[in-house]
Amino acid sequence: MFLRNDHGLDFGGGASVSPAFVSTPGTALSTKLKRRVFADLDLAPDLGARIGSLTWYRGVATCLGLCAVTFLMTPGFETPIYGTVAPALTGAEWDAAHAQAIAPLAKGGATGYRVAATRLVAPLTDTPERPIISLDAKLASGDALLAVLRRSGVGAVDAEQVGALVTKAVAFDDIQPGTMLDITLGRRTDKAQPRPLQNMAFRARFDLKLEVARSGDQLSLKQIPIAIDHTPLRVQGAIGSSLYRSARAAGAPAKAVESYIRTLATRMSVSRLDSDCKFDIIVKQARAATGEVQLGNLLYAGVSGCDEKLQMMPWESNGKVEWFDGLGKGSKTGMMAMPAAGRFSSSFGMRRHPILGYTRMHKGVDIAAPWGAPVYAATDGVVQFAGRSSGYGNFIKLSHGSGFGTGYGHLSRIVVRGGQSVRKGQVIGAVGSTGMSTGPHLHYELYKNGTAVNPRSVSFTSMRQLTGSDLGAFRSKLSQLLSVPVGRGAEKDED
Repeated sequence: MFLRNDHGLDFGGGASVSPAFVSTPGTALSTKLKRRVFADLDLAPDLGARIGSLTWYRGVATCLGLCAVTFLMTPGFETPIYGTVAPALTGAEWDAAHAQAIAPLAKGGATGYRVAATRLVAPLTDTPERPIISLDAKLASGDALLAVLRRSGVGAVDAEQVGALVTKAVAFDDIQPGTMLDITLGRRTDKAQPRPLQNMAFRARFDLKLEVARSGDQLSLKQIPIAIDHTPLRVQGAIGSSLYRSARAAGAPAKAVESYIRTLATRMSVSRLDSDCKFDIIVKQARAATGEVQLGNLLYAGVSGCDEKLQMMPWESNGKVEWFDGLGKGSKTGMMAMPAAGRFSSSFGMRRHPILGYTRMHKGVDIAAPWGAPVYAATDGVVQFAGRSSGYGNFIKLSHGSGFGTGYGHLSRIVVRGGQSVRKGQVIGAVGSTGMSTGPHLHYELYKNGTAVNPRSVSFTSMRQLTGSDLGAFRSKLSQLLSVPVGRGAEKDED
């Protein structure tokens, strides 16, 4: 009898034997020897370290040996390696594989076997149709309403009835491109005939919706007015570091901000506005009861809250829309322009006449230019005279208002007539040498209250000023705009 304890085996008599004497002789010694021999043996050392050592040379030898064994085991570079390719499937095998393969539907892919019809399957005498078809059609740019209806499957008779009904409410040209048509086609009794139009609805105008419905064999039109709120959109805020970004962040549309900056630039330097200045933008806006919003042109541009203060509003006067400030003053216009491309060959004042030979007053300046070069109007005006004028030869005289006028002499050609309105920079004639002239040039004169003055010493501008009833109506409209409450108003921007 023997028992087990923590140190070994105890015999029944009480004597104990050490584990070393119980183990197989030589086992522990053999294990220790193996560990000692192979502990430092590295069959694949790092060839980038300890270069030149015995370990490194042993690693090189191992690498070369492995490469040699691999080379000897190859069949040879000139000996091809033959393989087999499975033959292509045909017949029933191909049908079975194709039915179970995964492929795009566009290429005929399907899964499962196709089972032929049994005797329980009876062919249909007629293909069934959906009783109602609902579809949407878009009126493209340049498209006609009737053409869209025909392409959508509406018959010619129904399309003509729809056209006659719609024209009673709105002209075809007033329907905007991109309008969506909600069309419903009904059941047809004969497949050779088009489906009848059951219902159609679309937004004919921003403030009008039209619905066409069938009642028996006839179509009827229903006009649904849409309430529109025309309260303008007003946006205010501090200019900060960037006028454009601040205005956009406050909710102003991009196009309105661009127009606002251009308008301010006609009266002040926008880049010099202090960051504490406040912008005030009012934009035309239309809000439909259905939630849609349309944003229009800029109605008011203002700056306040700093040394720079400005109020500007567009106003139509004499058939022309201009921007005026709060005092009814328009923009400065009519800056003098060079009437011809050339150099000044003779100045204003007393001089010896090149043909007459004596000294006399030269009432203008001479601009040397090639024969036939264009002559431009120095600023906006009306042709007061155009024709032959003694020593001036072919001569044009323009009246610019406020007592100012200009004259153009020695022309080879005149392209305007008396009473005609001209714009600044408009071609009115051509350089020549008619009259008392020694060569092609333009004789240019400037008059103030009928007296010739030096054209090179006078630069005049004109500014429109609203007066009387126009000024009263302008201020009334401006007061209405300034009473508009501040608020974003629109749920989305129209860029």
